[in-house]
Amino acid sequence: MHSTFLTTAPAFNKYANLAPPREVVFSIMIPSWNNLELLKTCIDSLRKNSRYSHQIIVHLNEGSDGSLVWVTEQGLDFTYSAENIGICYAMNLARTLANSDLLVYFNDDMYACPDWDFWLYEEVKKQDSPYFFLSSTMIEPRETGNSCVIAPFDFGSNSIDFNEPALLENFAIPVKADWNGATWPPSVLPTILWDLVGGYSTEFSPGMYSDPDFSMKLWEFGVRNFKGVGKSRVYHFMSKSTGKLKFRKNGSHLFLRKWGVSSNVFTKYYLRRGQAWTGPLEAPLNSSTLRLKLLLSKIKRKLI
Repeated sequence: MHSTFLTTAPAFNKYANLAPPREVVFSIMIPSWNNLELLKTCIDSLRKNSRYSHQIIVHLNEGSDGSLVWVTEQGLDFTYSAENIGICYAMNLARTLANSDLLVYFNDDMYACPDWDFWLYEEVKKQDSPYFFLSSTMIEPRETGNSCVIAPFDFGSNSIDFNEPALLENFAIPVKADWNGATWPPSVLPTILWDLVGGYSTEFSPGMYSDPDFSMKLWEFGVRNFKGVGKSRVYHFMSKSTGKLKFRKNGSHLFLRKWGVSSNVFTKYYLRRGQAWTGPLEAPLNSSTLRLKLLLSKIKRKLI
């Protein structure tokens, strides 16, 4: 178990034609804020439903519900803050313990379905450069209009009413094609790419809109392969940490001020989020609609 900071950066490997791994494949970073029972469910699923071996790193915000004791007993790598420092700082701290060339961001309110990692790694092996950002596909109990997820497909809303046997029997049944616009966890990218763009931007703490901001940083750096993998699946209990926040920055305004374009315009016209995957993205078509959206973004930016 490690709970101290590492100072050496991992070496970069090319990803095409990789042999089956002999050691850890992913360094999986999980921020957790007093969600012990869900964290147990999450870690248990990663241990029993992953095809490969992975390093699991937990960042504990507060840990006052017994989670600090539990991760220590489990021998997990972890970082810790006595107060809730949010997702952005948590992720950046967890990265300092990573010893794999591939980082995965995983939420503690997610359950890894069997072979979630196999299908992600199959996509990694197709890459011929480090310019990629891949996501698993979430299964959610409620419909929110998000075309990237499989919903409604209800197997419980927490660890107490979670119907694990039914999920394991049915998770692979719905057909879901690969999709554009990877933004949300579980997500995987090369460690070197994370470092080059500077990890998660702490001005978005505690974390609202930090995911599209990270994708925008990747886009600005030249990444165009934002792929959601239809066969890699996790069950998402939905908003078990963000729902506890009493104070939230207006992340949409912060994103707009920072980038000069709204998050909605970025995800719809640049990432084409939710559209069927057809290959690496091109620059958005310079249509009259897009020009109008960009103009409206510019005007709104001056007003906020």
